[in-house]
This record gives sequence, C-alpha cells and structure tokens, in this order.
Amino acid sequence: MSRSFLFLLASARPEGNSRLLAEAAAAQLPGTYSRRWIDLAALSLPAYVDGRHAPGGHPPVSADEALLHEATLGATDLVVVSPLYWYALSSYAKTYLDHWSKWLRTPDPAFREKMAGRTLWGVTAMADENRAVAEPLVGTLRLSAAFMGMRFGGVLLGNGSRPGDVRTDARALREAKTFFTREAPLARFPAEA
Repeated sequence: MSRSFLFLLASARPEGNSRLLAEAAAAQLPGTYSRRWIDLAALSLPAYVDGRHAPGGHPPVSADEALLHEATLGATDLVVVSPLYWYALSSYAKTYLDHWSKWLRTPDPAFREKMAGRTLWGVTAMADENRAVAEPLVGTLRLSAAFMGMRFGGVLLGNGSRPGDVRTDARALREAKTFFTREAPLARFPAEA
C-alpha cells in the first residue's frame, strides 16, 4: 500500500528548526511515498468555536478549513511539525487539532471512523536539552491519536533556538534518518496500557 504523508507546519518562523528537522526525516522516505506540506501559519484558519450546543450549530466551514479537512483525510500519515512553545504545541497546531472536534460533527460525522488506523507523528525543536520538558506536547499528540483510534509513531525531538541550530544536533539528525521506519503501534490511553 502506498503511503501519503501530510506535514503540517505549525511554527511562527517559516524556516524554523522544527521544519528543518522534519525535512531531514522526510528526505529518508521512499520515493513512492507522497509528501504534502501545508504551512498552517499561512492559512486563515479561524479560531475554533464550539457550536455543539449553540443555536445554529458550528460556524460554516471556511475555504482553508475545507482544504485542511480534505488534506487530512487524504493522508495515511499526519506529521505535526511544531516547535515546543511553553511546553506544548504551538497555537497553530492546537487550532488545527481543535478543528477535529468540529469535523467530528460537521462537515463529516464519520471523521473519527475515517481517521482510525492512520498514523500521527510529531516533529519538534526546543531550546531545552532535557527532552522530558516536551512530555506535554508528546502527550497531547499521543492522546489525540488514541481518541481517534489512530496509530502513534512518536515525536522526533531536536534542540535549537536560533534559526538553523538544529543542524548541529547530531543526535536528532541521526534519529531523523530512521524516524519514519519505526513501528507505529495503536495509540492507547494510559488506563488501557
């Protein structure tokens, strides 16, 4: 089966360290796998509005939201490329995931079933060399995958603050070479482990 990777760039810096690390990992993918890159910061994705109990329900789907919905369902593998901001995902990445809540109801009540079995990955760069500080980000992605019945491939972690710093992180670059070859188990909630 051919795989299709969707890289969701979620940084305030267009050529940031997270993107550089994601590009290093993506370069290792077989040529038969398709790759699509979407810069969330370049889209006009509205803030998520919870319309489940509001008169009129959820607001209409915007053009950029429709593009993201289509791209999400068109991928076998979704890669959230977000720097570590305040020990969590960037606001761009969080807004994208918040829209999954809307997509569970409109425009696609079968969204959760369609997402089941796909794989969620993460790539992040952070200024701290202690990888444990990224646990909130990793946990958000792992638990989101578990809720959707997805597989979770883990998060590729790199170190860098100034533009290009991650290029000197030998450990991250070494891990990037095999990151997407690892087995991605079905994500589970802690109580299910």
